[in-house]
Amino acid sequence: MNPLYLQVKKRITESLAEGLWNPGQSIPSEVELAQSFSVSQGTVRKAIDELAAENILIRRQGKGTFVASHDEEGGQLRFLRLTSTQNKKENLDNHLVSFTKEKATNKIAKSLGVNIGTTVVSIKRVLTFNQKPLILDFIKVPASSFRKLTSEMIVEKKGAMYRMYETEFGIQMLRAQEKIRAVAADADTSELLGVKKNTPVLSVERISLTYSDKPIEWRLGLCLTENHHYASELD
Repeated sequence: MNPLYLQVKKRITESLAEGLWNPGQSIPSEVELAQSFSVSQGTVRKAIDELAAENILIRRQGKGTFVASHDEEGGQLRFLRLTSTQNKKENLDNHLVSFTKEKATNKIAKSLGVNIGTTVVSIKRVLTFNQKPLILDFIKVPASSFRKLTSEMIVEKKGAMYRMYETEFGIQMLRAQEKIRAVAADADTSELLGVKKNTPVLSVERISLTYSDKPIEWRLGLCLTENHHYASELD
């Protein structure tokens, strides 16, 4: 049997997955949780410490403990991202190329933990920085989890996908698994990114996970890195 604090951690995570406490909302105090779970306050504190270390919860001195949110600076998981080599602040814009529904292939089904042939929403878009194409994104999500997702919604939210998942669908991305390699741009990629065919681009394949490590999004980003580098912040 797992140590008691891990059992408490699991129960808190299950409550979060069920939507008992929403992103940005405070959770009950350690004393209240200890009474609810019939454990000591120290056991609850240790469970919360682990969830805070995983960026699932955020402690605020004098205010309490809150559910992490992508809508709040410093409160979200910091996924790897492209950064200007000159550290310039850039304006991001989202250009939707296509929005369709299709059947999951073997690869996508395995990545999302669904059956082959399951309906998925397929999104293709170009992200521009300061009006220059930088990233070609291919995104697949289970249609059953995003029934009300529309192309208009993506355009309206200006491509802030994780924030939209959270605010519109109650789905929070907690961590990601990524595979990074260099590839040559094919004809479609070169046209959409405005470069010559076979130009080297950075391929970033990402599976984003929500509570209990449930995969909820597969994404392939093809990125130009002439004036950008791929950066991560690790705690």
